[in-house]
Amino acid sequence: MTATTSFFTSSGVSSTLQTTFAESVAAAQTAQTAAEAAQTAAEAAQTAAENARDTANTLAGNAQQSAASTSTAETNSAASAAAAATSEANSSTSETNSSTSEANASTSASAASVSATNAATSETNAAASAASAASNSSSTSSDATATAADAVATAADRVQTGLDATATAADAVSTAADAATASTASSNAATSATNAASSNTLAQQWASQTTGIVDSTEYAAKAWAIGGTGVTNTAGAGASKDWATKATAVDGTEYSAKSYAAGTLSGLNGSAKQWALGGGGSFDRDTAVTGAGATAEYSAKYWANQAANSAKDFVDVYYGAFTNDTTAENYQLNTNGGSVNVGDLYFDSTNNVMRVRSFSGWNNVATDTSSFATKGFSTAMAIAL
Repeated sequence: MTATTSFFTSSGVSSTLQTTFAESVAAAQTAQTAAEAAQTAAEAAQTAAENARDTANTLAGNAQQSAASTSTAETNSAASAAAAATSEANSSTSETNSSTSEANASTSASAASVSATNAATSETNAAASAASAASNSSSTSSDATATAADAVATAADRVQTGLDATATAADAVSTAADAATASTASSNAATSATNAASSNTLAQQWASQTTGIVDSTEYAAKAWAIGGTGVTNTAGAGASKDWATKATAVDGTEYSAKSYAAGTLSGLNGSAKQWALGGGGSFDRDTAVTGAGATAEYSAKYWANQAANSAKDFVDVYYGAFTNDTTAENYQLNTNGGSVNVGDLYFDSTNNVMRVRSFSGWNNVATDTSSFATKGFSTAMAIAL
């Protein structure tokens, strides 16, 4: 710059032209600085685009993993993969645009350098050429600055586009995750519904099945209550209803409570009713409950009748206490409905003596000896006589 100024001074160029040329050179340098800044911005934009592309690739991989994790979310994952692919394409476009911006910035820098060279040439030629070079240099510097600014703006737009693509891919991955969660919840709900249906079926079987065992272990409540396959007429089993009321054997050997209480179990030593009223199917008083002949056993009613007959037989023989013979006979004939027979007895309450009926009439069973002489007195009298 000092040499150039000296050249202008020694050449007699006016100070105005010198100032104009100096400004042109400064403008060229400013344009070169702006171009370098534009190149730096373009490189930063390229780096951002590469990062956006890497992020998009990562998101695309995540979307593909989400697609593999569940068949239900396959469609959404495919959409995520497509969105990621779009993001990658956009990032690639951003990278290309950034490279273009870098090239444009380099071109601007070259143009600025050319302007500087032209300015130097114009300096040696003439003041007019210097002025023209200054004008051209200023115009070129303005164009370079505008181009660099456009390149920076374009790079910023590409970076924003990459960020938007990244956000879109993230949304797609989130949607795929939500779909996978919904699919899992739906599957769990279906499993719970199936389990509930199975439990309901098993509960119904435990309550009412009568066609066999439930769950390979036991019989249902209804089978134990009223009977069913494997319970009715089965050794060691039998339903509650059969044990309470069945007339025949419940489990092949034993009988129900009703049979033992009121049945006709002559072969099993009889029921409670037979022992109370009489044996056989008609509960006849005089029919043996069990056994026959000398080993026959009879009901309580039979023995009660025998006792009653024995008592009546005794009453027919012994009338009781009466004041005289006539009163005793009237009781036997009219009140007791019997007959006066030889050997009948009654107590004569008037004479305090037992009377017995003989063929000739009523006689004392024994003579009253209370007035008889003692043995010693009789002996003494005999010696005295």
